[in-house]
Amino acid sequence: MSVVRDYAEPLAIVFEDDGLVPNNILPFLIYQGAVTLDPKQPEQTIENLFETNGWGGTWRNGIYDYLHYHATVHEVLGVARGHARVRFGGDHGQELEIKAGDVAILPAGTGHQCITASDDFCVIGAYPPGSKMEITRATPENHAKALQTIPKVPLPPADPVTGKHGALMRLWQ
Repeated sequence: MSVVRDYAEPLAIVFEDDGLVPNNILPFLIYQGAVTLDPKQPEQTIENLFETNGWGGTWRNGIYDYLHYHATVHEVLGVARGHARVRFGGDHGQELEIKAGDVAILPAGTGHQCITASDDFCVIGAYPPGSKMEITRATPENHAKALQTIPKVPLPPADPVTGKHGALMRLWQ
């Protein structure tokens, strides 16, 4: 049985550079309710899905409550438990409610910050192969450096949710 719902098509949002958070010309993608979670081991369901599609370095936690981004790597966040209100795209971005079964794919440079979360909120993070994750704070100096590194981040070999023929492959050309 597939854990990904057949109709899974992500919402795509392009966030503009706000002078502190570079964001990316590639769209931020969010699959809403795309993953059917095993109620006994929802974290494992998402970890297995990401690993099957070539995204690794997985971790389990929440999302930091301060504004940050990753200038050297794309990131995927899969919600295993609970729900949270997260601001994506920096202070001038968009607040979205994410819940168990949702998956957000952040192109390098996409600002994110947890505003509120349920007590049981758990997200699984992962990265495409060959990239090193670094946490970057929104400062003018970091912004200038990020504008140099972001264009060099390679495109992932597969969509972390739907694989080699997934929406990311079409939307991130």
